[in-house]
Amino acid sequence: MIPPEDSGVQLLPGKASVEEGLVLLDGPDGVAVTMTAYAASETGKSLLEAARLIEEKSDNEKL
Repeated sequence: MIPPEDSGVQLLPGKASVEEGLVLLDGPDGVAVTMTAYAASETGKSLLEAARLIEEKSDNEKL
């Protein structure tokens, strides 16, 4: 696995806000995404599930 500091992987979380009925996601290094409420909700679910899978794998490897 490539260490995060060598690959451009973000270590800091983004910040979501609402403006004019849209969800704005501002991340590190100027990353910015504008989404509908539906797109933001589905993206959030997908991100949580992916993070859960990684955490689960990490926990299993410790056994």
